[in-house]
Formats: sequence, structure tokens, C-alpha cells
Amino acid sequence: MKRILVTGAGGAPGSNFVDCLRMAGEEFYIIGCDSSEYHLELAGNLDGKYLVPRADDPCYLEELRKLIEHEKIDFLHPQPDVEVLAIAGNIQSLDVKTFLPDFSTIELCQDKSGFNARLREAGVPVPVSYRLESREDLELAFRSLTAGERTQEKAWIRAVQGAGSRGSLPIYDVDQGHQWIDFWHSSRGLSYEDFMLSEFLPGREFAFQSLWKDGAIVTSQARERLEYLFGNLTPSGQSSSPSVARTSHDETVNRNASQAVESVDGKAGGVFCVDLKENCAGIPCVTEINCGRFFTTSNFFASAGSNMPYSYLKLAFGEKLPPLPRFNAVEAGLYWIRGIDMGFKLVRDGEWTSRKI
Repeated sequence: MKRILVTGAGGAPGSNFVDCLRMAGEEFYIIGCDSSEYHLELAGNLDGKYLVPRADDPCYLEELRKLIEHEKIDFLHPQPDVEVLAIAGNIQSLDVKTFLPDFSTIELCQDKSGFNARLREAGVPVPVSYRLESREDLELAFRSLTAGERTQEKAWIRAVQGAGSRGSLPIYDVDQGHQWIDFWHSSRGLSYEDFMLSEFLPGREFAFQSLWKDGAIVTSQARERLEYLFGNLTPSGQSSSPSVARTSHDETVNRNASQAVESVDGKAGGVFCVDLKENCAGIPCVTEINCGRFFTTSNFFASAGSNMPYSYLKLAFGEKLPPLPRFNAVEAGLYWIRGIDMGFKLVRDGEWTSRKI
């Protein structure tokens, strides 16, 4: 029986990853760890739970190493981005199997500005973006993004690093952008250098989850985000966590997302999750790649018939997979509906239980 350790097991992404493995039919011994004793109380389907320090704690790697040795762990899956980066950068000190991209790839993907520049050089559609260093940069960037032939009345400001739409806001003038950065400076210590300004992308938003081995795509599936958890409460009206998502078969999304992965890592291996949003011309632009970990809703595709966490594990152990479609792994038109304290449900388009009078 394979002995698996999942970090960030107290959060929804880690918990859903574990649930996918439990769906697979193969028996696993799964240990979960997290830095929060509160969050671990909600983690189910585990054979053991352990507290570890935060990834930025100097003791983190040593405590993780002791846990791996104590539980005789065969495979380590880090789920939070910060742990993906920390483990990939110190993999030689941990005597355990992983299936992570190279550290340099992870580091690039977690720098949204550098990532944007790399993809632009490679000819992959990305939003026009500017790295900021001062209010003057903000003024020049905003003018460039909203003047001339551009019809956009607003631009998109975002933090260069971080998940969950961290520091993101649509701004209508320079003063709003300055005040937003000033707020983050006073509350979180961030400054202009920690932000970028991008063109506002008004179209549909997609999330592309994919598995790779030796630079070749193994399987993938895209979903369109339709509604967002707490989207009605956020200044931007959205977040990276959908309350309603729908599977999509879109050749342009598949092409742009896969080309983005190839552009950041010619020998890509492991999981690469790509975010895309359509610009004014309807072109899906790549906004970021989360590599080394799965989207929160990995159980969506697993419930629909494509259990990528299980396939990822088999790839890591060099085991043979059945034939898998490189793109469009499940049917289009499947909805994944979720809510806080309400669970989740997979619904096929046209099979709604509600009706009009």
C-alpha cells in the first residue's frame, strides 16, 4: 500500500485531492498535515493528521523530514503554492518521491509579472501588463491601457505574487490604484514593486487543469467559471473560487493553455493548472499558471470521470495508464455547483430539478 503525505490537508484543495484518491478504488495510506490545528479538524478520509510549522518557518523542512521518516512516507504532495515552492527548492533534503516541476519553473509561475513577460515573448496571448515601481509608473501604465484606440475605461491591478486573486481590483483612475496600493502597504507591508497593472479582460474566464510527463501533455480538461464564492461581496465581483463552473470543449482555450505550459517548461512534468480570460476581441489570454498543485475543485473532474490526482500519482510511480484523451477528458456541459456549508453537486445541462410555474 502506497503511503502518501498531503500538505495543506486542512484546506479545501488538499481535502479534495485526498477525496479523489479515495474515489480511485486503490487502497492508500494517507497522512495529512497542516499548520492549523483548527483546519485539520475538518480534514476527513485521512489515516493520520499532523501539525507542522508554516512553510516560512525555519523549522518547517526539518519537521516535514521527521514526519516523512516517522510515517515511512513514499510520496509527498504539497498542495499550497507556498509549500510547493519550499519543497521544490529543498527536495534533496527530503528522502521521498515527488512529482513536481523544476524549481525554476515554479518560481517563474509564481512571479506573475515575469511569467507574463515570458509568455509574451513566446507569442502566447496574455493581457498587456506593466510592472510597477512608483506612482509615475502607475500613471503611465493606466494611460497606456485606457487611452488611444483602447475602449477600456478601467484597468486591472493585482499583486505580483499570491493566489486567490490576491490584491486584485478593477480601477477607474490612478488615484484609486494609488489608494489601493497604499492600503496594502499600511495593512500588509506591500509596496508599488509588489504590484502590476494589466488590461481589463471583460470576457469569459476558464480554468484548464492538465497532467504532463517529459514535456508532453497526458490529459486535460477546461471549465468555465460562471459564478464566484462571495463574488457579490468582493470589490472586483469575482475571486478564483467558483460557486458554479461548467466543463468546456474549446480548441482555442486548449491550445493557448498548453502552449503556455510548453513556454515555461519544455520538459514539463506533473500538474499544471492554467487560468485564462477573454479580452475584448474574445481571445482567451493566459493570466497565470499554478504548477505543482491542483485546482481546488479537482474533485469536479474526478466525479465526472477524469480522476487526475489518481493519474498523477500513477505517473509519479511510473505505472501504466489506460489511454487518456489529451484534451477534453470529460463531456462538455457538466456543471459543478458548490456553496459554503452546502456541499457540492454535479449536474448535467438540461437535468435541473427546478422548474418555472
